[in-house]
Amino acid sequence: MITVECYPPENGFLGLKEEDAVSYEDAKAVIIPFGLEASVSYGGGTHAGPQAMIAASHEVELFDEALWHEPYRKIGIVTLEEPAIAKGQKQALAQLEGIVRQVLADGKFPFTFGGEHAITAGSIRPFAAQYPDLAILHFDAHADLRDGYEGEHYSHASALRRCLDDDAVANRGAHIELVSCGIRNISAEEIPFLEANRNRIHIYWGKDRKRWDVAEIVSHLKGRPVYLTFDVDGLDGSLMPATGTPEPGGMFWDEVIEIISEAAKISTIVGADINELAPIEGWHACDFLAAKLAYKILGMAFR
Repeated sequence: MITVECYPPENGFLGLKEEDAVSYEDAKAVIIPFGLEASVSYGGGTHAGPQAMIAASHEVELFDEALWHEPYRKIGIVTLEEPAIAKGQKQALAQLEGIVRQVLADGKFPFTFGGEHAITAGSIRPFAAQYPDLAILHFDAHADLRDGYEGEHYSHASALRRCLDDDAVANRGAHIELVSCGIRNISAEEIPFLEANRNRIHIYWGKDRKRWDVAEIVSHLKGRPVYLTFDVDGLDGSLMPATGTPEPGGMFWDEVIEIISEAAKISTIVGADINELAPIEGWHACDFLAAKLAYKILGMAFR
């Protein structure tokens, strides 16, 4: 069984009343707070992201007007207590891998609240072991295909590269396909890896948003198990300034929801993370956006 205790429902995601809550055994979705902040390279604060999302989620309306029901009642959601995060990037990712593996083995939907984007390199491993045809739906301002950054192999700037080429993933027999949306930053050093993997990396650049065809974007995911990773800096900086690298030219709410909704119709979303929220004191709008996004993802995944 899981080795991390759950928060009481009133202190967990959505702040549910006892009579509306479920046990870990009966839950279908498990929130995993993991505020890793070790390799951030500009603004900091991601360690506080998970708790800010959980606190803001208590103000999220439980009825979803698009789905026309209260998703939490059909899903059953519990929130694990945030663990003391292991020292060292490699050790922390192995710790998260173990937690996600247990939740997945228990037949539940693991949803990690980060923390920096490096978390995805740990959380993806149990999915790679279980789903050899796994695809990743990735929202971000950055391609995150560097082979390490500032001396850290498991940097936040290498998050998706580690999902595609790390021995811990490759040795599990997975050939992961990546669909990245909203990218508007890539370094010259990432281009050779991108060019060599055109058959499994599909980037939809932020500069081309007005010409995007959503059906084409999600076509790569059809019939496949999908892990969704959402770096909040994929959103436009005017909408999401509470992140270490807020970027102009990004995505807006309706664009994001449309892509996730269409993906959920033709694939099976099996797990997710939201990362890189760095709360701004006194400014709760960004925390609320991230919390509502998490609830929307769950609702669409279980639709």
